Amino acid sequence: MAEVRLRDHRGFVRFWAADAVSLLGTYVTALALQALAIEDLGASGTEVGVLGAARWLPYLLFGLVAGVLVDRYRRRPVLVGADFARAAVLGLIPLLAVLGLLTVPLLVALVAVFGALSLVYDAAHQSFLPRLVPRSLLTEANARLGQAGAVAQAVGPVVGGWLVKAVGAPVAILLDAVSYLVSGLVLATLRVTERVAPAPSRHLGRELREGLAWLYRHRTLAPLAINSHVWFLFNSVAVTVFPYLVLADLGFDTFALGTAYALSGVGAVLGASLSGPAARRFGAGRVVVVERWLTPLAYLPLPWAGGDARGLVLLCGAQFLFGLAIGLSGPVELAYRQFVTPDRLLGRTSATMRSLNRGAIVLGAPLGGVLIDVFGSQVAVWVAVAGLAGQAVSITCSPVRAARLE
Repeated sequence: MAEVRLRDHRGFVRFWAADAVSLLGTYVTALALQALAIEDLGASGTEVGVLGAARWLPYLLFGLVAGVLVDRYRRRPVLVGADFARAAVLGLIPLLAVLGLLTVPLLVALVAVFGALSLVYDAAHQSFLPRLVPRSLLTEANARLGQAGAVAQAVGPVVGGWLVKAVGAPVAILLDAVSYLVSGLVLATLRVTERVAPAPSRHLGRELREGLAWLYRHRTLAPLAINSHVWFLFNSVAVTVFPYLVLADLGFDTFALGTAYALSGVGAVLGASLSGPAARRFGAGRVVVVERWLTPLAYLPLPWAGGDARGLVLLCGAQFLFGLAIGLSGPVELAYRQFVTPDRLLGRTSATMRSLNRGAIVLGAPLGGVLIDVFGSQVAVWVAVAGLAGQAVSITCSPVRAARLE
């Protein structure tokens, strides 16, 4: 029997290409939004935190409902429509900036709308992959998606930093709008058979409870989900602090910030390359546990960073280790969840995890901003490190450690 290879699945190749294009633009915009808020609009630490939370607030408010709705419909049209709509929303930001109408509250509102569209896209995205490849290739497929994201993470911030310096943050954001348009066009060319499983009745509350029960009563998925929520809470504190520390406290420019973020992408490429072999040799659970310990170690050097070459090296090293951890664990964790969850529940399970994880960001990002304004960036970093270390201890002692893809 001929070996089944991932590249033989043409639908996945197009899916991967669309994902890579939109992710590249996303990392450009992530940096450009921070620069736009801090440097152009003069946002405070708290306002930067609120901006970070706005992106994920819809996940907290509507995430569970989105999962139910995605499970009711074909997923490809949802992905295409969400991409086109996100392109339109992002295109408004540079338009308003050129007209002199952009303010921090308006930027927060637009980012929240963008987040709502991304919620729908993400719920369909993770549950669509098993339609494109057999279960035996899920880990490899997630690793390839992770590698594409890692490359985008390495290239996007550098490009973004250069673009912000050369032509300004609004133009950099416009490029991301174009990337979502391209992604939607590529996804529209996919030819895949999708069948929506019939349900005896369509009852929103019942379907919500079914998805929640599956996730939070599962022996392994339940502790994995709860620990993930805590991880996102404290990691979002660190993510809020990092650009403020680099741009406002240490006085580096956006190109230096982009370079540090790029090192995170390099680490993620390496981690994604190692994730499959590591999961096969040590088990999916142990790979996740290692990632949970690497994250607080990555942020530990930040309080000692200064505004000189040594400080930039520490910042870049922290981002590299963080990226390595995420690249190593992300594909394995996704593959495990897709492997053990029935197809009819994938949308709800994915949306529940993502919505509550992103809901934790809604709390953590403003918390990081308040900590910056009240106590300073260094104290905010220590709070993040302590919380992430406590979460790592918890997951090490849970059944997650024994999880395997078999």
